[in-house]
Amino acid sequence: MNALLEDLKYRGIIHQITDEEKITELLAREQVSIYCGADPTADSLHIGHLVPFLTLRRFQKHGHRPVVLIGGGTGMIGDPSFKSDERKLQTEEQIAANVAGIKKQMERIFDFSDANGALLVNNKDWLQEISLIDFLRDYGKHVSLNYMLAKDAIQTRLETGISYTEFTYTILQAIDFGHLNKNHGVKMQIGGSDQWGNITSGLDLMRRVYGETEAEGMTIPLVTKADGKKFGKTESGNIWLDPKRTSPYEFYQFWINQSDADVIKFIKLFTFMEKNEIEALEESIKTEPHLRKAQKRLAEEITTFLHGEEALEEAQNITEALFNGEIKSLSVDQIRDAFKDVPSASYTDADMNIVKVIVDTGISSSRRQAREDIKNGAIYINGERQQDVDYEIGESDKLDGEFTIIRRGKKKYHVVKYS
Repeated sequence: MNALLEDLKYRGIIHQITDEEKITELLAREQVSIYCGADPTADSLHIGHLVPFLTLRRFQKHGHRPVVLIGGGTGMIGDPSFKSDERKLQTEEQIAANVAGIKKQMERIFDFSDANGALLVNNKDWLQEISLIDFLRDYGKHVSLNYMLAKDAIQTRLETGISYTEFTYTILQAIDFGHLNKNHGVKMQIGGSDQWGNITSGLDLMRRVYGETEAEGMTIPLVTKADGKKFGKTESGNIWLDPKRTSPYEFYQFWINQSDADVIKFIKLFTFMEKNEIEALEESIKTEPHLRKAQKRLAEEITTFLHGEEALEEAQNITEALFNGEIKSLSVDQIRDAFKDVPSASYTDADMNIVKVIVDTGISSSRRQAREDIKNGAIYINGERQQDVDYEIGESDKLDGEFTIIRRGKKKYHVVKYS
């Protein structure tokens, strides 16, 4: 078996594949150009988009050429695939800004500077040149209505409704595959499992428009967690690739907090670690789970890959400071970042006695409990133990004049915000 396909199977990356025998022969015979695309629905991708592009990078590591498509054209239409409602159309200016944002992220994953390296394309460049008449005569004529209606992505929307605009999306993506095949020698498309219908539509349209064309497709399974919860989201929302949306510290924390049941699966999907190292980490989970070696390696690998060594070091420093209770060693911005999702309470009373504050904000359940907590050394103000029940929280305790970090016990942090 082809070494690349064997590795993809080991990692659980292959979901559907058009013809494994043909793809094996193709990969062995030549350097293959393979494409994967993403529509610019936002100015950043999130980690749910990552696996197909990391898979494209795996192909590159085996000597093949990745073609990264950003859908500046299809993004103006919207992919209906397994979406319950019609997408809200964005302005051309917003789409252009989104394209620019995603392009920066692709440059973290791929090297586009080498003439033999990755190729970045925008389908707006060719789709905007097709007139309505050309679209209907040259492409629409080759697509059966029955064929379109049989697609799962279309069928799931028939009950709730689908506009003709979104109905045509699969044809536009099929045009992309044909254009890239004809102009850039692209012979394979990969995508998430929701893209199977769009990929096979592209293969079918190519054969009808261009005749017999050597082209194949492959999809990657939807990433799920062992407990059935949605992957890639926290209480605060998506985990984005843009550090302005999801800081490197938050990004690092997301990965380091994965469960033992999920971590090896995610290492296989999201890192380029070799099989022997993965198996050693799998053994570590069984024999020394308290060390969480697998989670640490996962967090280190993916954070470094997408944000760099400095970002990883900062994320680790913040993590270490919080673990040891050394809040004073962090900058105000780092503290604000680290406590973004920590329980918080607003405080407006002028009386800043420590007992009153921690009761009013719910940190301690009663004044009696609050006094006990303080006297027993369980209360910390900005990382420093406070055992004086008469202590008044002052301006020097207000970080940036806006908030105070109060810890109760070993790890229960609270943010008190001031109006």
